[in-house]
Amino acid sequence: MLGHMYEWFWWDRLWLPVNLTWADLEDREGRVYAKASHLYVTIPFALAFLLVRFMFERWIATPLALAAGVKRRVRVQTEENPILENYYCKLSRKPSQADVSGLTLVRRRRFMDRPSVLRKFTEACWRFAFYLCAFGGGILALYDKEWFYDTREVWTGFPKQSMLDSQYWYYILELSFYSSLLLSVAFDIKRKDFREQIVHHCATVVLLSFSWCVNYIRVGTLVMLVHDASDVLLESAKLFNYAKWERTCQGLFVLFAAVFMGTRLVIFPFWLIHCTWVYPPLHYPPFFGYYFFNAALLVLQGLHVFWAYLILRMVNKFLFGKVSSPPDYHDLLTRA
Repeated sequence: MLGHMYEWFWWDRLWLPVNLTWADLEDREGRVYAKASHLYVTIPFALAFLLVRFMFERWIATPLALAAGVKRRVRVQTEENPILENYYCKLSRKPSQADVSGLTLVRRRRFMDRPSVLRKFTEACWRFAFYLCAFGGGILALYDKEWFYDTREVWTGFPKQSMLDSQYWYYILELSFYSSLLLSVAFDIKRKDFREQIVHHCATVVLLSFSWCVNYIRVGTLVMLVHDASDVLLESAKLFNYAKWERTCQGLFVLFAAVFMGTRLVIFPFWLIHCTWVYPPLHYPPFFGYYFFNAALLVLQGLHVFWAYLILRMVNKFLFGKVSSPPDYHDLLTRA
């Protein structure tokens, strides 16, 4: 039964163009192709990312936060009250108005459970460090490639395009990082767009894995680079926001908004999705994998529109003087 399911899942007609089989993507004549078995390495790499993140947040991000003026929060312990503690832990953290009387513990316990600014700073610092390295590495890997400047070249010779070492490491590290984010959702700070973030991470992992297996690596590297460009600015804006460097944060936020709109609402749909939707049928008839890949890209684009709406609302308040203080835009910086 499992053998039949395995064969059906990897059926050539599902994932590859007509007249091509998985045998065509076996290494030969000096060409090296990506293989599904390569993705197993992302599991230990994702676990390694979690370990590196722990050490980075503790020994680099925390001292940096303290040096920037972010203070440790002193948690005021509540008085021992077994009845109220039981109510808080087992019944409700948000009691009804009728239950509020006598439940003074609830408000203080909820305050204790809120993540500290120091913790938010260290999380953002870790993501900033990765996105900065990933974006810089992506530029180094792509700046001399013809498909970086002309997306038609993405499909030249497809699917028999030999994989480069730079592409291998760019993919494996990005995929491992997003896998580590999925593994850490249980103890990461819960944002207001938690569900959208989970959808984004899952779609990213699926997209990267699929594009790896069917040798959509060229367009995959372009998609990763476009996403990393604005993420670097967002995480840096968060860092300065937590440190209360207001003007620096405001400047970075405006720059982030401009880059986000340019990369996620212009380059991504009109260059990259156009590249994956229009050009492939010129080389081979559409097949299931073609529609699957484009559908996943459209899911990402839908999330881009959602976040762009939040960003434009904030920019409108900021430009027209409706932002009275930094905390007003703090929420957007911590949810995006």
